Amino acid sequence: MTQPHATHVTPDTQDADGTPAGQDPQGTTPAHVPPADLRTALTAQLGGAARAWLDQALDEAAAHPGTHGPISVWELRLAEAGRRCGPAHADAARVLVLHAARADTDALTRVYTQGTADERRAVLHALPHLVPGPDALPLVEDALRTNDTRLVAAALGPYAARHLDAHQWRHAVLKCLFTGVPVGSVADLARRAHGDDELARMLADYAAERTAADRTVPEDLHRVLALTESGRPAPGTADPHGKES
Repeated sequence: MTQPHATHVTPDTQDADGTPAGQDPQGTTPAHVPPADLRTALTAQLGGAARAWLDQALDEAAAHPGTHGPISVWELRLAEAGRRCGPAHADAARVLVLHAARADTDALTRVYTQGTADERRAVLHALPHLVPGPDALPLVEDALRTNDTRLVAAALGPYAARHLDAHQWRHAVLKCLFTGVPVGSVADLARRAHGDDELARMLADYAAERTAADRTVPEDLHRVLALTESGRPAPGTADPHGKES
């Protein structure tokens, strides 16, 4: 379900003005904002009752991290976040609860596996704040196999940029083009695409297929293709030693 969001806190849903998910400037999703700054921004936007609920939820999560009984108190708070803080702020609230609970890979996997699409998205946003290594990559890989564009966009945050191997990352970029997820959602796109000849080949093949089928080539494809060419010497350009390349 498409829902409005609060700019600079949870920008991976549709904007109030109808801007599609993923077209906000990179760096404004909960995955990109340090938790302390995220809490400050969110608190400033919440009303009194929602602020009080958030403070209590974070205090409970910090005091009782880990698993307690069939389900932890902080996991219940994840389910409540949309109702308590509003759908506009739920992503940020859930990320903060996960961070306060110091959720490890096992806990994140449990929430992702058992949770709603909204809770899964929050887990993906929380990964760069909670998992230093590649242990949670199966969650990213699962999200990239779905046709839920909001999950795909959330999966391609800083965690994926750090840990997806080149083959997986290239196919994730193509998945964005296939499904209409703006490539602006892909963290570190310019750095990872830079000089990637294999990605350039894959993009050219996809563009050729679209053209042969008399279908429009996505503008984002041209954008990524240009990034792969960055820094590549043009034919006949001299190298630093004065030789023709």
